[in-house]
Amino acid sequence: MLTTQQTKDYLKRLGVEFDSPSKEFLSALHRAHVEKLSWQTIDIFAGKPNAIDIETSISHILNQGSSYCFHLNGAFSALLRSLGYNVSLHRAGVQPKGKEPRVDSYHLGLTVTMPDTALQKEQKWLVDVGLGDMPYEPLPIIAGEYQQGPFIYKIKPSDVTENGWRLENDPCAPFAGVDFAPEIVEDIEEFNSKHEFLSSPDSVWRSLLLVQNRQQNGSNELRGCVFSQRNRNGIQKREIINKKAWFELLADVFDEKLNRYSKLEKDEIWNQVIQIHDQWRRENPDKE
Repeated sequence: MLTTQQTKDYLKRLGVEFDSPSKEFLSALHRAHVEKLSWQTIDIFAGKPNAIDIETSISHILNQGSSYCFHLNGAFSALLRSLGYNVSLHRAGVQPKGKEPRVDSYHLGLTVTMPDTALQKEQKWLVDVGLGDMPYEPLPIIAGEYQQGPFIYKIKPSDVTENGWRLENDPCAPFAGVDFAPEIVEDIEEFNSKHEFLSSPDSVWRSLLLVQNRQQNGSNELRGCVFSQRNRNGIQKREIINKKAWFELLADVFDEKLNRYSKLEKDEIWNQVIQIHDQWRRENPDKE
């Protein structure tokens, strides 16, 4: 549970006024979170990963930071609990395109259970602010197809974990979907070993700077020096190879001002990013 002041500061970061628990308030919190707190690997890329315990994640977010699923969903779960929601943590696994579905605990999933007056029973909602470019609002864990802005998602039973569920991504998205285990995880420490690996020199995130956020009508992504915007008209990409423009994009589009980094550290981040991009460009001269 957060302190009263932490809750106020978190809501201020999101730009959302306090309200009593409801589906409408939950949706407003979710939308604000995925818009204003980017999913990012900057801290891992720079060799400065944060621990994933709830107190550390809350402190980081209240100091204008963000990160990836363990921090974002972990902190959001504490906020929701403090606001009176019945929230649960779950093991999950993201399926890259071309790979098999899995529940490998490399993703932390959240659900919120609340009364549904229309159904006259409790309804479980998938609440996930740690997936980068999806989804924009909570999704009911009821099999079906759901459109949010230009993107279409599907909820269905999982084929890889009994009584679990699967969130299928939009067809043009960078990964295929996510499978969630039904069992409730009591402590985020269960994910520590996964976070340690993802923060290690063997992790893909140590050599790939990736930043994503979601908007009502699309999503944004910065992959190294390639900025992509997805909307109803498709995907538009452009290279950002000017240092000043690159940092301005991080700040203006993703609200990533890198306040916890010194000028020297920012220079080191940029030098590594542009070196990796230049190498990629030499090896892939015809790719966009």
